[in-house]
Amino acid sequence: MHSPDDMTVSVLPALADADIEQLADILIDCVAGGASVSFMHPLARDKACDFWRQMRPDIASGNRLLFAARDAGGLVGTVQVICARAENQPHRADVSKMLVHRRARGRGVATALMRAAEAAARAAGRTLLVLDTATGSDAERLYARLGWTLAGVVPDYALWPHGGLCATSVYYRRLA
Repeated sequence: MHSPDDMTVSVLPALADADIEQLADILIDCVAGGASVSFMHPLARDKACDFWRQMRPDIASGNRLLFAARDAGGLVGTVQVICARAENQPHRADVSKMLVHRRARGRGVATALMRAAEAAARAAGRTLLVLDTATGSDAERLYARLGWTLAGVVPDYALWPHGGLCATSVYYRRLA
């Protein structure tokens, strides 16, 4: 276990193979732990690595900001800010794939990642952020605690990774 003091959050401007391996570990762990993040359990390592590799062009172009939390043991969490590409939405971005490895939970990693994502979006001129998360999840409680506003709940939106339907809660946050 590491103290919160030895954790750093930074933007990954490119994805090295070593980053992809560690990000895959985080994704696999979150899915195994029951997080509804687009994948079913068990999540194959090749599939998890491919997911991250597919982001390389968007990260390189700056359309997607990928934040990583790192402690002495390596990467422990990640979140993304995806800038809206629509001509009529230059003010908006989506927050996606907030993932924290179970070994690092309860140490403020998710809060640090969200604060970094919000600050970067604000610096990029974005004034509205949007995200969705499984209703009743720990993540939902995090977003509410950080001041995000619940816009609504969509029933039966996705499957839990171990099976069964789950609702999703849609949140937004205005940035000043």
